[in-house]
Amino acid sequence: MSLPTNVQRFEALLYASLMLDAVSVAVQDRTPSAAVTEQMIMTGTLLAGGMILLLLYFVRMAAHHRKNWPRWVLAAALVLSVISLGQIIGEKGLELDSAIEIVSCALTTMGLYFSFSGDAQGWFNA
Repeated sequence: MSLPTNVQRFEALLYASLMLDAVSVAVQDRTPSAAVTEQMIMTGTLLAGGMILLLLYFVRMAAHHRKNWPRWVLAAALVLSVISLGQIIGEKGLELDSAIEIVSCALTTMGLYFSFSGDAQGWFNA
């Protein structure tokens, strides 16, 4: 059975968003300071990479295995990302990595919209 059009859009937009997340992690400031050691920076980078891989798995589970719960996990991750992004922009202002994250959140929002609308309805099992 082929994927419905809206599920294909969901998958493509979420993969694009996660690609931008990887770019955002790559361009983050990794300058050690008194408050942030090299080990803390490396740990944060590895955790971000692991999270991106986990979210890739969730997109695949939702789109190809017709699972409903990964869409809700992705929606919750979006909410947490928007909250975190707001805090970062409030502290540091708009930087390259936060601008990339804004685009990533917009892509995720559009992708999740497609996963809940049109011919995607009824595709996902509970």
